[in-house]
Formats: sequence, structure tokens, C-alpha cells
Amino acid sequence: MGLDRLNDDDYPVWTMGQAAELLDVEPAFLRSLDATAVIRPHRSAGGHRRYSRRQLHVAARMRALLDEGLTSSAASRILVLEDELAQARREIAELERRRDGTEPGRRG
Repeated sequence: MGLDRLNDDDYPVWTMGQAAELLDVEPAFLRSLDATAVIRPHRSAGGHRRYSRRQLHVAARMRALLDEGLTSSAASRILVLEDELAQARREIAELERRRDGTEPGRRG
């Protein structure tokens, strides 16, 4: 697998310090996201938090929502709803592809 893992959005690459620097936040912010189960970072063998690209996107979106004045619980709920909406859209697109590929007389 090797370097291919770096293209995986879920591969935990960044340390807490690196993640905090990339997001321009304090490490305490990332710890709070872990404590409230917004993000569950991978733990290294030594117990250190490691963050994936997807987790960094979630943390950045959470920071933006908090900066807009939302409470932590409201921002978390918005993230959940955004994820559910994105999943529903992917499923709809897949169903449409299947429908278009199996209906007689239709071309894709």
C-alpha cells in the first residue's frame, strides 16, 4: 500500500500539532472535538492523536460554524445533517445510474 495511503481521505497522517497549524487553531480546539465525539482521531501506538484529511475538513467546517456564532451542539447537528444529505445525494445518483442503465431504450 505504501504511499497510496496518502491519497486516502481517511488515512491518519497529521499529528495534533500539524493539524492545529494547518487549521490555524489551538490544539485545545481539536481536543474539544475529540471530547465531544465530533471527531475521533486515530491513536498512534504511543497514544498520540493522528488526523485524516476528512477529519481536518470536519474540524475546519466546525470552526467556521462556531465562528458564525453557532453553539457547539448546533454546529455538530449541522455537520451531521450535511453528511446525511451528501450520503442521500450519492445514493440518489447511484439509483439514477442504475435506472438509466437498465431501462429499455435509454442511453447513458
